[in-house]
Amino acid sequence: MSDFTVGETDFLLDGRPVRLLSGAVHYFRVHEEQWGHRLALLRAMGLNCVETYVPWNLHEPHPGGFRDVGSLGRFLDAARQAGLWAIVRPGPYICAEWENGGLPHWVTGELGARARTRDERFLRYVDRWFRQLLPEIVSRQLDRGGPVIMVQVENEYGSYGSDAAYLAHLTHLLRAEGVTVPLVTSDGPEDHMLSGGSVPGLLATANFGSHAREAFETLRRHQPHGPLMCMEFWCGWFDHWGGEHVVRDAEDATAALREILECGASVNVYMAHGGTNFAGWAGANRPGGELHEGPLEADVTSYDYDAPIDEYGRPTEKFWRFREVLAGYHDGPLPELPPAPPSSTSPADVELTAWASLSGVLDALGGPERVHPVPPTFEELDIARGLVRYEMDVPGPRRPYPLTARGLRDLAAVYVDGEPAGVLTEEEPRLEKPIAGPARVELWVESLGRVNYGPRSGEPKGITGGLLHERQFLHGVRARGLDLDAFEGGVAAVPFGPLPQEGAPGLYRGTVTVREAADARLELPGWTRGFVWINGFNLGRYWSTGPQRSLYVPGPVLEEGENEVWVLELQGTDAGVVGIRPV
Repeated sequence: MSDFTVGETDFLLDGRPVRLLSGAVHYFRVHEEQWGHRLALLRAMGLNCVETYVPWNLHEPHPGGFRDVGSLGRFLDAARQAGLWAIVRPGPYICAEWENGGLPHWVTGELGARARTRDERFLRYVDRWFRQLLPEIVSRQLDRGGPVIMVQVENEYGSYGSDAAYLAHLTHLLRAEGVTVPLVTSDGPEDHMLSGGSVPGLLATANFGSHAREAFETLRRHQPHGPLMCMEFWCGWFDHWGGEHVVRDAEDATAALREILECGASVNVYMAHGGTNFAGWAGANRPGGELHEGPLEADVTSYDYDAPIDEYGRPTEKFWRFREVLAGYHDGPLPELPPAPPSSTSPADVELTAWASLSGVLDALGGPERVHPVPPTFEELDIARGLVRYEMDVPGPRRPYPLTARGLRDLAAVYVDGEPAGVLTEEEPRLEKPIAGPARVELWVESLGRVNYGPRSGEPKGITGGLLHERQFLHGVRARGLDLDAFEGGVAAVPFGPLPQEGAPGLYRGTVTVREAADARLELPGWTRGFVWINGFNLGRYWSTGPQRSLYVPGPVLEEGENEVWVLELQGTDAGVVGIRPV
């Protein structure tokens, strides 16, 4: 079996210098039946390695309830079959523009700022998770015939904290559980980040998108010896709902890649192929300087990232430019591109046939309703991704006063005595029209994704500061949550009826007939905000605010002939057209 080690100046494979030319592909953002195609494209681009994160919250949605941990192992097997080495970054925190940075909501809901520290409760949770996960990695290390050549400790910890005892615990845990390949850290190329996130005795790597020489000079001040590596070369960027689509010029990105390689460094292209935030797993960010106090910026469903391989698995101009550069570091000709996956050639409209109100869906699929003295958070209701209905009574008689949802995260559709009364946000948490009492008020609050980076990561969702009528708190709040995972069991229990006369919010059901089970786009012109499932597969969130205008439908999700479609519209639609379109 081969041996991969860290030398004084180079990575060494059986004692011979080797350069890692890696690309990031997250197995959880790509349909499993398409892994092989995406990995073959990495080889064709000139890469010899693939890197992936591991999202803890995807695999342990509830304490001790592990789910499909073996998918990581299957992805690593696919990497080996594609002829690629693998770098695994198991966290426990990953950032990745992923919901809560990969940390389970039940962890941060309980521990708050004690997460990602030496806190004993946090370490117990991490130890249990890693002991479940690490066999998938350990058994597939290079010295056991697998592709794994490197494992990362935490992720960009220097951008968050300085708890050296926590990092030492993770390092010991990885070694104790059988990880023998080199362990590394990755941080931004700034002194405080490298000093806060590095671990004595482990190779430190840097993350950046440009100015490689300056970044490596900073890294060398902290680490005089060892191979240089950019663990995240940001060749593109991600989008936020309501923002502009971000594009990085291919020539500019290629020049930055060339500079990294001219420094003699190894590289991991982030992202080589971004994929999709299916099932509402997209995270969110907060701008606003060091304290990140700005308004929430929710990430879109697409994680295309303007990567060399786009969301649909197609080579872009950036792919071909990178391939030209990487060819100079490859022995012999590069592999040919794999055949393109089939794509839809004929449009088809969804025939919507039934509808159920949000209350009907909540009654069928939601959790139990309980009365709370103040509004509970999503975390207190054990809601990871989805929405919560808060219902309370305004006492009366009393004159009209403003209603305010303090600490609202993130959106609330408000109903007064059953009639729509407006939409509240963090920036505008006060209802425009005052409410007189007595009245019954409902607030349907939706999470747009938990913060995945910075000091406000892990903050709770829902109404976190109470409900005020004028300056008086309203108590006796009836709360009930609807988690997106509840749809995994199907919608047979939902009380469907005829379509409404107007495009009311609720769950719409219908079918679409396609000629071929091939990659496609789903378009929803006139719809406002919600989620779509095809054959029980959650394509993710749509939102008319843009910039994303359609949802990617992986070919393996579709079946030739009739397919079932569910549309969960959370605000209301004036159209009702849903269509499968060619890519």
